[in-house]
Amino acid sequence: MLEIFIQTFFLYFIVIDPLGTTPLFLIVTQHMETKDKIKTALSATTIAAVILLFFALLGSSLLRYLNISFPAFTIAGGIILFLISMEMLFDKRQQRKEDDLDYNSERVSVFPLATPLIAGPAGITSVIVSVSDIGDSFTNQAVGILALVLVLLLTFTIFFIASKSSKIINKKIISVISRVIAIILAGLSVQYILDGLKTFLV
Repeated sequence: MLEIFIQTFFLYFIVIDPLGTTPLFLIVTQHMETKDKIKTALSATTIAAVILLFFALLGSSLLRYLNISFPAFTIAGGIILFLISMEMLFDKRQQRKEDDLDYNSERVSVFPLATPLIAGPAGITSVIVSVSDIGDSFTNQAVGILALVLVLLLTFTIFFIASKSSKIINKKIISVISRVIAIILAGLSVQYILDGLKTFLV
């Protein structure tokens, strides 16, 4: 169980990317008072949690309904994660997120914070693949869900701290951490592709 928790927690932390999303959170809430920033952070992470938990609980059934095989989805997920890792490695993901921001949105907690910044395509894909990969064991599934919830709580905590003191966010440090994480994510994405091919060929 501990291995499943560590693996899923690390995966969700990478794809949700609370450290990389925090500067963007500060950008879209820069006109708000501190209490409104905290309220927006709570609303955004709650909405993102609902979205991700929906796909965690019903994602596999949705795939079956659409006649998408698990190997096909795993390979697709691996490719998406690999592309994200390349963006992170060459510092393109942060710029793309900034370009997609809607500074004039009155409901930034829903868009762009909850989706696509927190619960984006990579997060949704990773949740479905991870839940399917864990198996049907209730205990293992509960551990995976717990890891997801803790990452979202951590995301809110980082947003909360940033709302109180935006000066603690150092973009250079975040850039270094993102590159290290990108290398690990690249390896994980390739493993997803290999697992999908192995399942398909067996």
